[in-house]
Amino acid sequence: MSGPSLFFYVQHLLGVGHLARASRIAEAAGRKGMAVTLALGGMPVPGFPPAGAATVRLPPIRSRDAAFSVMVDEDDRPLDAAFEARRRDILLDAFDRSGADVLMIEAWPFGRRKLAFELVPLLERAAARRPRPLVVCSVRDIVQANRRPDRLAETVDLIRSRFDLVLVHGDPAFARLEAGFPRARDFEDRIRYTGLVAATPEPPAAEAWDVVVSAGGGAFGRGLVEAALAAARRLPPDLRMLVLTGPNLREADRSALAAGAPANVRVEAFRPDFRALLAAARVSVSQAGYNTVCDLLQTRCEIILVPFRGDHETEQADRAERLRKLGAARVVEEARLGTESLAGAIRAALAGPPIPRPHIDLGGADRTIDILAEAAGRAARSSRSA
Repeated sequence: MSGPSLFFYVQHLLGVGHLARASRIAEAAGRKGMAVTLALGGMPVPGFPPAGAATVRLPPIRSRDAAFSVMVDEDDRPLDAAFEARRRDILLDAFDRSGADVLMIEAWPFGRRKLAFELVPLLERAAARRPRPLVVCSVRDIVQANRRPDRLAETVDLIRSRFDLVLVHGDPAFARLEAGFPRARDFEDRIRYTGLVAATPEPPAAEAWDVVVSAGGGAFGRGLVEAALAAARRLPPDLRMLVLTGPNLREADRSALAAGAPANVRVEAFRPDFRALLAAARVSVSQAGYNTVCDLLQTRCEIILVPFRGDHETEQADRAERLRKLGAARVVEEARLGTESLAGAIRAALAGPPIPRPHIDLGGADRTIDILAEAAGRAARSSRSA
């Protein structure tokens, strides 16, 4: 391939949202002739990454809980120094062999603080290479709010000293980085908004459901699934509901939920045609994750959001509230989620007038590659003239 090459570090710890967004960016890189190497540090997920992307799989780690307090390996063992050193060395070797013109790191230093053991050495390796690669942070539009001054200052220092660009994958008319990170203006010169990274729209599936319920990755979506199954018993028996538990819910739990579901409800773990199913559905019930919302904004189905709050999580609640204020979604708060609250929201969505879609830029995948190619080209020209 011609043009600059990209080494893209991606670590998902709970859900699959980060991996899905990175995969969409990798697909855009392929369409636009940019060679990309994905360094993936999470547990394998069916369907990701996209075919054709060069992939380095680091020894996988995940978070044991929603607070990201303990990182564990694939055997549920806390990380030790030997494991961290092995991961770091694999990562550095892969970066060296890639010879990439651009190093892009997903989320860090806005999150993933416990991964500094390998990311600080990675940045040091990039800084020492000649010619030095462009160093970029890739971050979603709404970051987890952190009000600790020391944490904010540390992130600002890392951005100012180590990164050339911060690509914010969002539409500034919908949400700006400073809403979750109040000191974003300290590195405003480095920020570029790409638009939301949405997948290519799919035509509606032939299999049409009245209601599609999805629990994201499924690690913390069981309450939503159970509420949906209970709500189905309060709704007309001819209403057809598909419930997707997510790939991270244990198979034994999924089977138990399916066995107890009403006759008009089907329970499955994962559907590769999820976006086509949304396009054919009358109502979607989901959490308010970045990728699910991108998918929903490309459909005409009615949107009901149950934002995940977890341990002081703010990102999904912020996104859901912004959409509610725009008149684009109904919101059922997780703390008030129950049989009647969800059944009532579904009834209202089925009976009410269509909710309009706001104009939000969804072209972030292609624009990300355009920004990287232009910036890398500019850096290469500057290096040659130095």
